[in-house]
Amino acid sequence: MAWLFFAFSGPVLWAVSTHFDKYLVERYFKHSDVAVLLLFTALCGLLTLPFIAYYERTIFEPSATSIALIILSGVLYMGATLFYLHALQSDEASVVAPFFQTVPLFGYLLAFFVLGERLSGLQVTGGILIVVGTLIVSVRFGQKARRFKLRLVLLMLCCGLVAAVSGLIFKLFAIEVAFWTTTFWMFVGEAIFGVALLCVASYRRQLIDLFRSNAAALLTVNGSNELINLGGGLGNRYALMFAPLAIVQAISSTTTLFVFVFGVLLSVLFPQLGRETLSWRDLLQKGAAAALVALGVALVTR
Repeated sequence: MAWLFFAFSGPVLWAVSTHFDKYLVERYFKHSDVAVLLLFTALCGLLTLPFIAYYERTIFEPSATSIALIILSGVLYMGATLFYLHALQSDEASVVAPFFQTVPLFGYLLAFFVLGERLSGLQVTGGILIVVGTLIVSVRFGQKARRFKLRLVLLMLCCGLVAAVSGLIFKLFAIEVAFWTTTFWMFVGEAIFGVALLCVASYRRQLIDLFRSNAAALLTVNGSNELINLGGGLGNRYALMFAPLAIVQAISSTTTLFVFVFGVLLSVLFPQLGRETLSWRDLLQKGAAAALVALGVALVTR
């Protein structure tokens, strides 16, 4: 059952990272393209390559085709993140987060048709409870209806599909190839994506301007954020080696629940950094969501 710890390390650390992302987007990228933020993600992965190469001596054993597909997984992961950051830049995190529920849905379909994964009735029920429980966290009662936001929907649907395909490719090769070898080439794909961004003159100018005005803050805050995000990604991908793709991605969708939990902690301990409503109705709603998620996890791990 150790895979469950790694599966949950993803949403827990990603929830922390989401608060960092929102802070960075609001503070430094309000009037800049969020694609520049991905340059830090690419750099973080690039810096780990020498260490992985030293530890894992089999990185050049996969075929050229396998290496190319794993690199593609890294490129797709960065693309999914770019869709997410653009959505986060234009709307509230509480509005964007529910769309992560599309990842396990796409993941289930892909795993069914490509990997031939079959889930038991209990696992399907548990996965549904996890997704429903997480969606409950995102419901806002007593608020006026908002207009349909086609751009947001398209961005996050693309994010969900691309992230699911990336996870599928990683799982496919992480099982057949060594985990760290697969991770190495995925990080190469992320670095290639970063190099492509640097080839765009406007992104280079924005990066230089950001460093000139906020170098220390960007390096400390974003550096910490990237390490947290890296840990979550590695834990989530490691869990894919031991559990069905749809189940791991359903657990990953609990990020929304943990975003709320950490938001409450920030509201209580550091109100200047974040605020969440703490009315009895909100707490009851989130408690019910947590209970559904816990029941879902119990079912999928039977």
